Amino acid sequence: MLRIRSTALAVALLPAAAAVVLLSGTAMGRIPDGGGWDTARWSVTGAAALVLLLAALVTAVVVRARPALSPTVPIPEETAPDLYRLVRDLAERLDVPAPSAIALTPDCDSWLEDRTHPAHEPPRERPVTRRRSGATPVLVIGSPFLWWMRVAELRALLAPVVAGTGPSANPDIAAARRFVRGLDAAVAVAAARPALAFVGWAARSLLRSCRDHAAEMERGVAAAASERSQTVDYGLRIVAQEQVGLAYAGWDRLLNRVALPAWRMGRWPSRLDAGVVSALTELSRRDRLAEGFTSRLGERPACDLLEEPGVIDEAASLLAARLFHGGPPETGPDWSPVAWSQYPEEVVDRTWRLEAARLHRVLDDIPGAVPGVRPGPAAAPTVARVLDRLAGPARAGTGEQLEARLSAEVAREAAREEGAGDRGAFTATGDPWVDGLAPLFPLQPPRSGRELLTDHVTAMVCCAAVDTAGALPGLDWLDGPALLVGGVRRADLAHSVLSLIEDGDGEPLRAWLGEVGVRPEKPVRLV
Repeated sequence: MLRIRSTALAVALLPAAAAVVLLSGTAMGRIPDGGGWDTARWSVTGAAALVLLLAALVTAVVVRARPALSPTVPIPEETAPDLYRLVRDLAERLDVPAPSAIALTPDCDSWLEDRTHPAHEPPRERPVTRRRSGATPVLVIGSPFLWWMRVAELRALLAPVVAGTGPSANPDIAAARRFVRGLDAAVAVAAARPALAFVGWAARSLLRSCRDHAAEMERGVAAAASERSQTVDYGLRIVAQEQVGLAYAGWDRLLNRVALPAWRMGRWPSRLDAGVVSALTELSRRDRLAEGFTSRLGERPACDLLEEPGVIDEAASLLAARLFHGGPPETGPDWSPVAWSQYPEEVVDRTWRLEAARLHRVLDDIPGAVPGVRPGPAAAPTVARVLDRLAGPARAGTGEQLEARLSAEVAREAAREEGAGDRGAFTATGDPWVDGLAPLFPLQPPRSGRELLTDHVTAMVCCAAVDTAGALPGLDWLDGPALLVGGVRRADLAHSVLSLIEDGDGEPLRAWLGEVGVRPEKPVRLV
């Protein structure tokens, strides 16, 4: 890569060298004046000036462009002295430089990140010694690992990552990485500014030339780090890797099925990392392959290495909501934290009632069960009304109309929220970064019309069960919102609702309502 950089520089200087030869030859009398020599001399000189100007522009953009940083929660040493001590001891055992700092990411991964690019450093904070002290990269640790893994497992997991600080201290490797990251940042800058189209073309061309070399270099660095870490906690590393797979599965389900419903209604769970422990414990209990994992919970968790794990968990939870859902960076009237103890009442019950109210409004907008008759606004929000509209002969076309209208209303509400600035930090027309940080991808695509209708009918039934049969909203750590009847989760409602929506068969749902004791003719309380 450094060879490619030198070659690009040589190509940029070649016209200037030719111009110097022509001008020097003329000044020394070796090249005659007049004729075609004057044309050649001025043509080459002009081309050299243009090439140098373009090269200077490309260089300036590459140097000044701010490379993307991973979204993280910084962990100062005073807030986690034991964690820093563990990492430094690990680096000493591996005979490599210790990372310059530690940060957490709301994801199941760990890596080293170079943050010494000049664009990331304020000029006033650049003393002469900074370059040397900040030369080692920052260690980024996935926050779910700290809460789920035990201390010994975390040390084993981090061994090959920390071993990578050795190659990072190599001047050639560091320079090559800075060059590639600068090119990548320059491409992003040029994409946002049409006037820099040439810079983007040049940066992309250089990146294509470097791609194979960069991949080969990183493979070599990873192999060297892995080999160096073989002598440190090798047996525990196998166990730790098993925990990585389990943590990823539980984290994914917690975000998609538990956090996402809260985010959609403007609430963000403030203890996601603590929640992942509950989710993984439940997964271990249900999955035979995970037998024995819960016995680990008696050992010291890695989050004990933090002085205030609750504060760090809250910061990581807000960052996760911001990156995965596009929420605002601070708490506000429409974006507030929710504790797990409050989740059933403030998220589950409220979500059900909001969706039941939306379904009721949409039902008022389509023709009634009798052809040509439209229900008035005095129409009661009942489960019986939904059954009448979706079951039997009168259902023809009703489901499709409901799906279309629900999709349109949900889209309008989302657009209204984005327009108000409460959400949509990562819309296609907005800034794809947040405070210079590259965001993670959204968790799920928008729900289809059929999924929306299923969710809304389920919400109406759950509201009726709570209002007329003494049921309660609950939280399942792996499946999200749950309906509790007699303290037991009823997971059999989904099949009955699908029979109504897909086949127009309302008998399974009527049987379920009778079994639970729900009175479908009673109005549902809405919000």
